[in-house]
Amino acid sequence: MEEMTLRSAAFDDHTLMPSEYSHDRGDVSPPLEWSPVPEEVVELALSCEDPDAPVGTFAHWLVAGIDPVTTGLDAGERPTGAVLGRNDYGTEGYGGPKPPAGDDPHRYFFRLYGLSEPSGLRDGFTAEELRDAVEDKVVAAGTLVGTFAR
Repeated sequence: MEEMTLRSAAFDDHTLMPSEYSHDRGDVSPPLEWSPVPEEVVELALSCEDPDAPVGTFAHWLVAGIDPVTTGLDAGERPTGAVLGRNDYGTEGYGGPKPPAGDDPHRYFFRLYGLSEPSGLRDGFTAEELRDAVEDKVVAAGTLVGTFAR
């Protein structure tokens, strides 16, 4: 599997995410950039999950159908032609961090998947459906971890 570099102008890997990208501040997704996307990639998919949530891994953002020529997203941007999954707040699109007050910082794993064939996902898909859809199709991947506490 090839590695793609995933980064954000808003925070560095394993550092605190600014509060403007939190659930309490309006659920604006952070800006992201990535490279390189291998030639064999026909679709990109993106997820953001918190494995430190009290209820188990919490899905904050699920996106599929991203055109592989795309090299990043501005803050709050929905990629043209992409489909949005249902986060664990019960809405489609990005739902920012909102760990319990007083918890140690939670980790938010942003994962980018480069797929060798289309995922076939439609708006409203779940994290489990994303995992099933990308299984055996991932030819490149990248991860960025942000942290957040309240």
